Amino acid sequence: MKNCVVNAKLKSSDVKFFKLNKGLSLIGLVVASALAATNVSASVIDDTDVNFGGYIKVDTMFSDYSNGAPDSGSISRQFYVPGTIYGVDGNGSQVVDFQARESRFNFKTVSSIDDHKLTSFIELDFMTHADGNERVSNSYSPRIRHAFVSFDNWTVGQSWTTFQNPAALPENLDFVGAAEGTPFVRQTQVRYTNGGFQFSLENPETTLNAYQSTSRIVSGSGMVPDVVARYNIKTKQGAKFSVAGIARQLNIETEINDIQLDATAMGYGVSVSGILPVGKDDLKFTATYGEGLGRYMALNYVNAGVIDADGDIDTISSYGGFIAYRHWWNDKWRTSLTASAFSADNNTSLMADEVNKDSYSGYVNLLYSPVKPLTVGVEYMYAKNSKENGDEGELNRIMFSAKYVL
Repeated sequence: MKNCVVNAKLKSSDVKFFKLNKGLSLIGLVVASALAATNVSASVIDDTDVNFGGYIKVDTMFSDYSNGAPDSGSISRQFYVPGTIYGVDGNGSQVVDFQARESRFNFKTVSSIDDHKLTSFIELDFMTHADGNERVSNSYSPRIRHAFVSFDNWTVGQSWTTFQNPAALPENLDFVGAAEGTPFVRQTQVRYTNGGFQFSLENPETTLNAYQSTSRIVSGSGMVPDVVARYNIKTKQGAKFSVAGIARQLNIETEINDIQLDATAMGYGVSVSGILPVGKDDLKFTATYGEGLGRYMALNYVNAGVIDADGDIDTISSYGGFIAYRHWWNDKWRTSLTASAFSADNNTSLMADEVNKDSYSGYVNLLYSPVKPLTVGVEYMYAKNSKENGDEGELNRIMFSAKYVL
């Protein structure tokens, strides 16, 4: 399905097909007919490739929460999110969840215009929403994952933050996998790419702890975008490495409890990631350290800073990483073993002792692809989260999945 391609000079009276994958002939004809009916004049367009892709994925998760399971529909019941597994008192600890919400659809066009390359991409899935339920129809709204346009070296729109290397993520059945050990953000940005170098200006958003409280303050104020630089390296032996750095201004301008807050602070971070081939196997890793990284790490398990008694921002330092080894038993069977960790250096004199401190998780799976587009598998994961006061939450989960790549 992802290989369905329609090439056309986009004129209302002239749509020419030169490649249409038989698996999507009907959809291709519909798209081409729509193009022909739009009265679009684009004589400068030489070729346009239209690609449909995505996958259908069905998960069954048997979960055991140490302190009582979160309520049905909670994000922790969809996938592992550090900080959401402490549980709900009074709830049973063992639950099972069936879902197809990770299934996704994407649409991509690549055009050649006056010797320039123009690309558009949009992708939707159904994760993280609480606007549906499991009582009757399991109807969940689609959400935007990616929506961007690229023109030669420039990209504008929503995609992975340049600070993250998504190619280094392990092949886990869990939606993120190694959630606390990797930068993980999608957001709107302007990115310039030249060879292995990438530079971007990205959407700023500050998350802070209130003074001596667990309350999270989310501030969208400030005029300075987050600045990211990254360099990608590929060796002759097939190894791939990435080094990324970020500088960001933390900013808050708001009134809380009749106290006017107006403060800024600088945050920064460095992340190194890689993919190392080991024969047919591979080793993937990421290591990240920073001051004021906040939402960029561990799905915002810890905030970027805390407000002190004077109303200023005291940044929180944190570090995390993961390592994952994937072994191919043969052409159809494979196993990934993953270990992930994160820790924050909280200033406990400024914060309530219920704030998150560290997080760990481990995964082992067995995946089978009888044919290339189809994968079925089973995965066991264990996660442990800790707070500064010593409170802990643990999650044991066995997950069965079936995935068909379109």
